[in-house]
This record gives sequence, structure tokens and C-alpha cells, in this order.
Amino acid sequence: MIKTVHASNIGRVRSVNEDSVWIGHLAQGYTIGIVADGMGGHQAGDTASRLAVDTIADDLSSLEEGMSDEGLGAAVSDAILHANDVIYSEASKNEKYHNMGTTVEVLLLQDRSGVIGHIGDSRAYKIVNGQAVQITEDHTLVNELYKSGQISLEEMQTHPRRNVIMRALGTDPEVSVDLYPVTLSAGEVLLLCSDGLSSLVSGEHIAQISGMLDVPLEERADRLLQLALLAGGDDNITVALFELQDEVSGHNIKEWDS
Repeated sequence: MIKTVHASNIGRVRSVNEDSVWIGHLAQGYTIGIVADGMGGHQAGDTASRLAVDTIADDLSSLEEGMSDEGLGAAVSDAILHANDVIYSEASKNEKYHNMGTTVEVLLLQDRSGVIGHIGDSRAYKIVNGQAVQITEDHTLVNELYKSGQISLEEMQTHPRRNVIMRALGTDPEVSVDLYPVTLSAGEVLLLCSDGLSSLVSGEHIAQISGMLDVPLEERADRLLQLALLAGGDDNITVALFELQDEVSGHNIKEWDS
């Protein structure tokens, strides 16, 4: 069994939490995690992220048992594309939602392996052997500039347009979904997070806290939130953690929000 926890905080600056998060354990044997970071201002951003999470969770909750790896990837991609249609349609009908969109991270696990679907600059990490390995690639302007050699890794952190996203969910009638195969072994942790965490907390600190296997998972999530708040908390902060259940101890850690 996989232990899970999710936590979200409005931060110190924003008046609305535009992040949405959902975790589900399905009777068919699947574990699902979704993190979305909305954009578009008051009401629009939180509406976009909520529509994304609700649509994707609903689509994936009716999966058949025992799907192949290819089937899992197709299911995640289809659910994300469906959410894109829903958000784009809603934005087209209502002026106050004009140009709303969201990032999205979708984890679908069958036992210990599965897939991550990704759009935007929210991130998925695997914490293994004391390192936070970034699984997803940011769809941002600064990442494109870095990959093309126009700016350095250090310049990415201070670039005046570092918040510009090149690909989002719901802003255009069509969008491309990145899919990443993923596995979870004993001693490893999977982390989904909005950039309210990853832009303020270093990979080293993310790995150090997430990898504290002797500390309850919910306490690790709270410590990550507190680090981002201490670093300024200038954005909404959301984390979702996944870890194999310790069958010897038999502890059950429930889902929670903060």
C-alpha cells in the first residue's frame, strides 16, 4: 500500500489560493495524485485549477483494473486533454474567466509503477538516495533560454521573465501533454508540488526533508510548507507526497489539508 499526504497553503502574499490538489486510492488498485496551479487572477485561477482537478479525478476514477503501461499513459493524457477542453470552453463563455489557465501534474500508479502527466511549471520529483531528482521539465521561457544556451543556470533564478509559462492547460484549444514513466521503490518518495515550493526551496532541502523516512509523512509535508513560508511565501504552496507503506509497522497515515 502507498502512504499519501497532501497539503496546501495560501502563502504570505496572495489573497486567494489558486492551487488545487487531490489524492485518491481507487478500489481498482490505483493511486492518483493531482496538483494544479491556476493563473488568471482572482476567481479565474482558482476556477481553472479546480476544473482541472475535478475533471481529471472524475475521468480517472472509472478506470478498468489491470491496465497496461500504455493504457495508463493514454488514460492520463486523455483526462488532461478533456480538462483542457472544459477550461477553455468555460473561459470562452465568461468574460471574467478570459485567458484563465493552470499547470497540472497527474500521477497515476498501479502498485509501484505508473505514469506522470505534466503541463506547465509545477513539478514532480523522486527523492532517492538523498537526492531530489526532478522528473518533469518546466514549460517556461527561462528553461527554453537555458536549454538554448542563452542564459546560465544562475541567471534563470533572477531573470525578469522567469514567471512566463510557455505551455498551460486551458489557455488554447489544443495542448500537448508530457508523459513520464515512474516507479516507486522502498525508501523512495514521490513529490508533486506547485512552484510556490520549488521556486523558494532548494532541491537539497526538498530532498533532506522529504527523505526523512523516520518522520511521519504529514510532518514532512508541513515542514516543506514552512520552509517556503520562511523563504517569503510569495505564492500559493502545495505539496503531495507518496511513499510505500511500511507493512511491518502497519501505520495508516490519512490524507489531510493544512
